[in-house]
Amino acid sequence: MRTNVLGWVVLSVLVGSLAWADEWPQFMGPQRDGVWREDGILETFPAAGTKVLWRTPIGMGYAGPAVSGGRVYVADRKLATGAVFPASGFQKGEIRGTERVVCLNAADGKEVWKHEYDCPYNVQYSSGPRTTPVVSGGKVYTLGTEGNLFCLDAEKGTVIWSHEFKKELTVTSPIWGFAASPMIDGQKLICLARGNGSTVIAYDKDTGKELWRALTAQEPGYCPPVIYELNGKRQLIVWHPESVNGLNPETGEVYWTQKFQLRSGLSVPMPRALKFADGSDGLFVTAFYNGPMMLKFTTGTVQPAVLWRGESISEKKTDGLHSIMPTPYIDGGFIYGVCSYGQLRCLNAETGKRVWESFIATGGPYPNPEGVRWGNAFIIRNGDRVFLPNEKGDLIIAKLTPKGFEEMSRAHIIEPDNKSPGRQVVWSHPAFANRCVYARNDSEIVCISLAK
Repeated sequence: MRTNVLGWVVLSVLVGSLAWADEWPQFMGPQRDGVWREDGILETFPAAGTKVLWRTPIGMGYAGPAVSGGRVYVADRKLATGAVFPASGFQKGEIRGTERVVCLNAADGKEVWKHEYDCPYNVQYSSGPRTTPVVSGGKVYTLGTEGNLFCLDAEKGTVIWSHEFKKELTVTSPIWGFAASPMIDGQKLICLARGNGSTVIAYDKDTGKELWRALTAQEPGYCPPVIYELNGKRQLIVWHPESVNGLNPETGEVYWTQKFQLRSGLSVPMPRALKFADGSDGLFVTAFYNGPMMLKFTTGTVQPAVLWRGESISEKKTDGLHSIMPTPYIDGGFIYGVCSYGQLRCLNAETGKRVWESFIATGGPYPNPEGVRWGNAFIIRNGDRVFLPNEKGDLIIAKLTPKGFEEMSRAHIIEPDNKSPGRQVVWSHPAFANRCVYARNDSEIVCISLAK
């Protein structure tokens, strides 16, 4: 009896702490800006090791988890009996299997419900779903690799409405699948779809009714849409492989377009907004082959001007920042991001000139002095420091300043078990909520306390 009472006390305390904690209900966090605003977070990892609260087996996938309302939502994939996973990420061909949306209890990792549907893959890098679920208003929205869009009841997992992009829009999947995490804006769910005037589509989030569609790019790219206020106007930023675009979020009207033709359709990292010293607005994008571009908005004009662009269009001879996956972090007039071969770099936002670079966050350049192709670490700000989960399964606490990279602490939190790029990696963006990190690989999701 005493044990049961103690258990209820512990559970009550944990549930109470979750109720007061911050959430991570979508890609890049509550405000879609890669900032974790909780306090009470540890400064360095314990010498005895991290405090693992739970581990739960899941299937394969690149999709990061979302955390909201005491639940964790994650998308994964299960291969069909007899299906064979390709030896290389570049191999393509129909691979039978199912996609799933799994809901777990945030306190103990136990499964609450799952929604599973048949989904053969015919894309490169076929491990599983790419997009982070979006949780809002008692519903969870997910977009699968082959274009299956679902609105599910967040409590029960039942389907409220759904769409199939390939059937409804008469399109094929992009080479690397539908990978741009959708976003909620007011009554709208905004998604990147495909061509035929449907590069971006807004749906009523409650009914699934199409509200508007815009842009005609045949390749949608892989960059999540984002909304910023630029030059005094609220704008939906859609970056696809042909151009960067500012749209009216309510109607889809195109305010402006800046051409930026990309090799291999690789618009991936989310554009970042910033303020220049003169008070004007800027918008920064970075691509793996084509490098960086900075746009500047001038009062009284609609079309932004190109302030500067990188000079290199090579993945190796890079002069600025050629990111393949991670969204950069901008602070105090400086851009911090991971370049094409794992170089964590600092650029001057006004000029684009490189200030410094370091391989420490991604694991070092050896044995290749140029670094490792697609070497990756994500950047999440918390107070005056950043958390960097890298592809080796390490979580690093560091400070990024114009003076350089200062590592404060490091812990190994999950095993890299995806072999698609020819080495073992973990390429999914973790969630930071409830003073914890929720990280997944191709076999499990783990919850680790980061509380002081």
